[in-house]
Amino acid sequence: MALDTHTDRNTVVNPSGLAIPALIALVVGSMIGGGIFGLPSQMARAAALGPLLIGWGLTGIGMLMLAFVFQSLANRYPEINGGVYGYARAGFGNLIGYCSAIGYWVGAWIGNVAFLVLLGSALGTFFPSFAGGNTAPAILVTSVVLWVVHFLVLRGVQEAAVVNVIVTIAKVVPLVTFLVVGAFAFKFDLLTADIWGTNTMVYGDGSTDLVPLGGTMSQIVAMMLVTVWVFSGVEGASVFSQRARRRSDVGRATVIGFLFVLALYVLINVMSYGIMSQTEVSGLADPSLAGVFAAVVGPWGAKFIAIGLIISLLGVLLSWVLLSTEILRVPATEGIMPRSIGKLNEHGTPTVALWASNICARRSPWCSPFSRRAPTRS
Repeated sequence: MALDTHTDRNTVVNPSGLAIPALIALVVGSMIGGGIFGLPSQMARAAALGPLLIGWGLTGIGMLMLAFVFQSLANRYPEINGGVYGYARAGFGNLIGYCSAIGYWVGAWIGNVAFLVLLGSALGTFFPSFAGGNTAPAILVTSVVLWVVHFLVLRGVQEAAVVNVIVTIAKVVPLVTFLVVGAFAFKFDLLTADIWGTNTMVYGDGSTDLVPLGGTMSQIVAMMLVTVWVFSGVEGASVFSQRARRRSDVGRATVIGFLFVLALYVLINVMSYGIMSQTEVSGLADPSLAGVFAAVVGPWGAKFIAIGLIISLLGVLLSWVLLSTEILRVPATEGIMPRSIGKLNEHGTPTVALWASNICARRSPWCSPFSRRAPTRS
């Protein structure tokens, strides 16, 4: 398939397709999971304010270039469907396209297992028997959640995408609330007390001992190892390119969604450093954002953030269930996979792809009370 097109990039592909708010919600919803709620302590263990801002700047520029790539590809080649799969197939042939789709799909459903374990762990804030996320009660409840999402998507991808918009807004509200309320407790002198981390001691990951941060470059590297993962899902809108109302909306949604999430990440990081000392933040248990907010408003703040985390995980689970089914549907309709995988029900949902994704997630060894380690994802 040659990368050549004369199609008007503003052509209406599907008048009843996903509008730009739904596409933005897919990007934001698939990027914001549980990671942002643990970001303050993770970053506090890695870098002081100066290296932190440099690292965010480098990562932000790099990921923005990637977002611009998706925007450019969506505008220049609007006939290509499936995002990362479609571009891989168009550029390198059917085999590479197939491998790209299968790799993305496996990563998606394994990531959904991580979200389910995190969801169980978050419920442990209110129900001690759920602590850890992989106890028998947690597995039972999160299994029910998975199948509720499953049957929601069976009712139609378009309808599920609308629900995703609502859930995405709901998950952002606690984060914005933290920023607004936190601004009243923000201390600029605390933020700038040791900009380069020369004298700051932090708690090591999983340790009760204080350790130095290290040099500026090592701090930048340490924090960037975290930031690389928090932008997973930036390609979300491109995967749904065939269902978009206008192909040009795909690129715009990718860039807008990315910039919004980047701003949210940086603001939450900086706000945390101005509310508590970096040493204190580094010692907080996850979700560390709850500990920072509790320092501002009292114990109820931790429960408020925990509720936000639960909503966020429900939203990101819905986003990635949608992505895992779509990444199988598109190659199936193009003959790269068995066409039965992409067969739609009366609501426009690829049922075989949906069942395959969620059965794999449910049957994963991590969804077992005998599992000690679960996969991780932001």
